[in-house]
Amino acid sequence: MTVRSSLPFHDVLIVGFGPAGAVASAMLAARGHSVLVIDRLTDVYDKPRAIALDHEILRHFDNMGIADKVLPFIEPFTASQHFGADGQLIRRVDMVSPPYPLGYTPSMVFTQPPVEAALRDHAAGFDNLTIRLGVSLADLQQQDDHVLASLKDADGAAFQVKAKYVIGCDGASSTVRELVGIKLEDLVFDEPWLVVDVRVHPQYLEKLPQTSAQFCNPARPTSYVIGPNNHRRWEIMLLEGENPQDMQKPDNVWKLLAPWLTPEEGELWRAASYRFHALVADDWRKGRVVIAGDAAHQQPPFIGQGMCQGLRDVSNLVWRLDRILKGQSGEHLLDSYTVERKRHVETLTGKIKAIGQAICERDPQAAAARDRKLLADGGGKPLVVTRQDIVPPLETGLIANEGVAARGLLFPQPVILQDGKEVLLDKLTGPVWRLVLDGRVLNADAVKQALALPQDIAVLAISPAADAQSVAALPERDGVMAQWFDKTGASAALVRPDHYVFGAAKSQAAIGDLVREAFAVL
Repeated sequence: MTVRSSLPFHDVLIVGFGPAGAVASAMLAARGHSVLVIDRLTDVYDKPRAIALDHEILRHFDNMGIADKVLPFIEPFTASQHFGADGQLIRRVDMVSPPYPLGYTPSMVFTQPPVEAALRDHAAGFDNLTIRLGVSLADLQQQDDHVLASLKDADGAAFQVKAKYVIGCDGASSTVRELVGIKLEDLVFDEPWLVVDVRVHPQYLEKLPQTSAQFCNPARPTSYVIGPNNHRRWEIMLLEGENPQDMQKPDNVWKLLAPWLTPEEGELWRAASYRFHALVADDWRKGRVVIAGDAAHQQPPFIGQGMCQGLRDVSNLVWRLDRILKGQSGEHLLDSYTVERKRHVETLTGKIKAIGQAICERDPQAAAARDRKLLADGGGKPLVVTRQDIVPPLETGLIANEGVAARGLLFPQPVILQDGKEVLLDKLTGPVWRLVLDGRVLNADAVKQALALPQDIAVLAISPAADAQSVAALPERDGVMAQWFDKTGASAALVRPDHYVFGAAKSQAAIGDLVREAFAVL
């Protein structure tokens, strides 16, 4: 086997061209960096795997300029009704009420193949981004200033490339993770389930539940998700003694679906057996190699956060690599990547595990006790929680050491009224460092004149539309920002490019210290 001698040099090599790899590659290319992305497969997998995303992820898609390309394949997530052992409603998981804090429907379902294809098409539009499909990773060798990657194409021809950094977005069985010796930690959840996707014939949709549901029946726990159009998903717990490979055969699948649907009433799109795991990598970076997505963590799917977590990883990572590659920050900026994302994954996985363990309860007496407790927690009525309350803020990492409680929160995105049009805030600033002021108490020009702020911070003030003209601030339509400032007690927020709040200040005098603290660690 001959190894080709020419060694292309890229800023970043991304291994894996699924959703996380496609988003990471396009985000980096849009910032001017040369990127090579490879995938051992040659096309998008034609069946759905992920089914849920949220407003944080759609915000990133909009920042990338592809929201209009993916929205045709996205619909709002219906409320999820949780039914107890006796079939009674015990809990309802819904989304927050309008006005929506990020400007989009907070919880959504989507059809993965066309969305993933749109992400790939977008990435392919960058001249500084090279896509090689049917190419697998064989080895990585780290040097002082680059990584040497040994690759193999679909014909078995070996070749090498150099990259300043490598990102492993290559899934749960990540080759990148194995090659650099990153280990997985077990967060203690392991249950066998069968995931079934059906395209229901339209005339039979009305016979099915009209909201998503968790049937917390100890005899066989089952989840039901209403996907876009006529797509419906069942996640069915497998019982002791049932062979996962046998249970995914069509005859057995239709027997399990018999309470809801017959073979004549829908087309079986996919049936796959899984073990729902809770795993997290012990470290997400070794030198110039970092991992993201399923390569770094796996969690049970009970609130549909798997793909969201992977895209949070790359949005967290990209702005760091952008600064490092442009010489604005040193490699130390990567140190907080693992700290932030691992804690976030562990906290969210803990909440998902608690929900999953309640759903998966097989003991009838314990299930009855669970139902009584949930109803008691709701004051005798089904408890209502929102998916957005389940997803945690950043708890550690590159956030302010102290200050008002806003630090680590995902920053809102109000609708701004400008020149007779309604635009979301990010359209005016982009995903950059921002100092956002409560225009009711602070003036942007006065703050800029009083403080020596870095040039790469966008400074703006926002006020409710009724007040904005008198205080020279951007007018917001719904009072989302005003409510946020009132709730947090802040008058100014320093926001990172990934939309998380570094820290907040209560007064103009405290803003300078906050900005200095941030840029001292960048």
